[in-house]
Amino acid sequence: MNPDADSSSAPTQLVLASGNAKKITEMRALLMPLGLEIIPQAHLGVLESEEPHPTFVENALTKARHAARATGLPAIADDSGLCVPALGGAPGVHSARYAGEPRSDARNNAQLIAHISQLAETQRHAWYYCCLVLVHHADDPCPLIAQGQWHGILLTAPRGNGGFGYDPLFWLPELEQSAAELDPEFKNAISHRGLAMRHLFECLRSRGLKAED
Repeated sequence: MNPDADSSSAPTQLVLASGNAKKITEMRALLMPLGLEIIPQAHLGVLESEEPHPTFVENALTKARHAARATGLPAIADDSGLCVPALGGAPGVHSARYAGEPRSDARNNAQLIAHISQLAETQRHAWYYCCLVLVHHADDPCPLIAQGQWHGILLTAPRGNGGFGYDPLFWLPELEQSAAELDPEFKNAISHRGLAMRHLFECLRSRGLKAED
């Protein structure tokens, strides 16, 4: 993935800095155009890093550098979550642990419902946000940073059995479906993570690297 390297030295593997099984499935599908072997960090014995920062981009960069340093391979990290303006941006970077430990989508969704149940629909606007960071090595001075946002309205009762996270509460008025009711391939095409991945591919092309959509 180094545009100055010859084909014999170009990496064939990319470490995915995530321990979320459903996110790994989504990311592997989205990263397929890179033509690399995508290896979840746990398969290489790498534990999840801390996520101490108040912004998605800082946490994504920390996770990517952690995985690259532990493995000596290029690494990609995703930090994403749900932002609700009426809740001051919460759950935000705390989306995965909104209801505390251990992490639970069901408890997080119940917590969110409790916080928005008295809000009018016009106050339940929210967006999913995703920041992707790709580093060629742990001390990469020019990490690739890509972002995507996906806007919707929050429901006060879950709908659908697909997806993960807050998908059952994330309503898409133009489709008249929740994110949890979408076909996975279609969701990947329009979601915050899908938009961020397209942005990442544009960044790769701008550096002379190829990624076919």
